[in-house]
Amino acid sequence: MMSENTVQAKRERYLTFYLGNEQYGIAIDKIKEIIAMMKVTSVPKTPSFMRGVINLRGSIIPVVDTRSRFGMEARDEDMHTAIIIVEIEKVNIGFIVDRVEEVSSIDASNLSKPPKFGNQVDTDFICNVAQIEDKVVMILDVIKLFEADELVSLEQIQQKNRVEGE
Repeated sequence: MMSENTVQAKRERYLTFYLGNEQYGIAIDKIKEIIAMMKVTSVPKTPSFMRGVINLRGSIIPVVDTRSRFGMEARDEDMHTAIIIVEIEKVNIGFIVDRVEEVSSIDASNLSKPPKFGNQVDTDFICNVAQIEDKVVMILDVIKLFEADELVSLEQIQQKNRVEGE
């Protein structure tokens, strides 16, 4: 019985998605839900990568333009554009992605540390690189996508709008 559990523990499940031609993954246990793109209300005085907030069944959720966060050029939304809602330190945050792919079980042996690109390139938010068949998937550490002060401001946006909405 013990051996079955150890084999199971080595596989992690990730939701994979695309930004342009690059495939990324987020650990499934961080994801609350995936929704179709919806109207995002902009919030003044927020960082440029903050698209704004959405009202999801009465909850105000800050939404990040993931392309902007990664320094990628903007592109028009289409029928595949989705918002992945993740929970980061008790704050729900939406990430806009070009296309959600699938949930993949990735064996720990297929994960490796990301390459270092020198000090000029910020790859801290990539915690692993996974090989899935012939594809390379960058596994994101969603907490590291934000500096601590950015998380605080996201929480404030959420609370401020929650109070106004009641």
